[in-house]
Amino acid sequence: MDNSSGVGVLDKAALVLSALESGPATLAGLVAATGLARPTAHRLAVALEHHRMVARDMQGRFILGPRLSELAAAAGEDRLLATAGPVLTHLRDVTGESAQLYRRQGDMRICVAAAERLSGLRDTVPVGSTLTMKAGSSAQILMAWEEPERLHRGLQGARFTATALSGVRRRGWAQSIGEREPGVASVSAPVRGPSNRVVAAVSVSGPIERLTRHPGRMHAQAIIDAAQRLSEALRRTS
Repeated sequence: MDNSSGVGVLDKAALVLSALESGPATLAGLVAATGLARPTAHRLAVALEHHRMVARDMQGRFILGPRLSELAAAAGEDRLLATAGPVLTHLRDVTGESAQLYRRQGDMRICVAAAERLSGLRDTVPVGSTLTMKAGSSAQILMAWEEPERLHRGLQGARFTATALSGVRRRGWAQSIGEREPGVASVSAPVRGPSNRVVAAVSVSGPIERLTRHPGRMHAQAIIDAAQRLSEALRRTS
């Protein structure tokens, strides 16, 4: 086998993924493209499907899976963080509230960058904090554009509904009022990678007394602008 690593099962799995790079394939198509025996090709494709590296299309053909997009997005995290500092600082200065950047990590979200309000009552989320995916405007953003099966699972026990997430997709931003923590409101918007997939959520948060019960009216445009700046930076460096 060309380009053998010496680890046969990985070499064969790589053949399957490379074959799918050119588009959907039936099992017979995988066998023809890889030269693998039919039982081997089937076993590897199903195993890769279990790990979400392979999926099926509406016709039941094998296609590249969503996990590959997630790994590609993670590879761009350094570029995202390099840009995040000045963008979050500007967002904090424009809104007068603490600004954060969140990425999804399994069933949680992690704060990967932040710019805290300098004085007065504020919502402090230290970098590295892990928060629930069941509540909060950034959780809504990170969930809203997920594939249907993962979206359905994520909504179980969530403080928001499928209808609310439909509204998020339509508006392009999300808000929460006392959803994650009593007395705290927030507004978030999606950061998109080069493939247009949502890779992060940018957010501002603070006390309801300042953000009111309609925080999107006050800050949605500023947050959308910040998210677009981050998205453009990822596209430029891809």
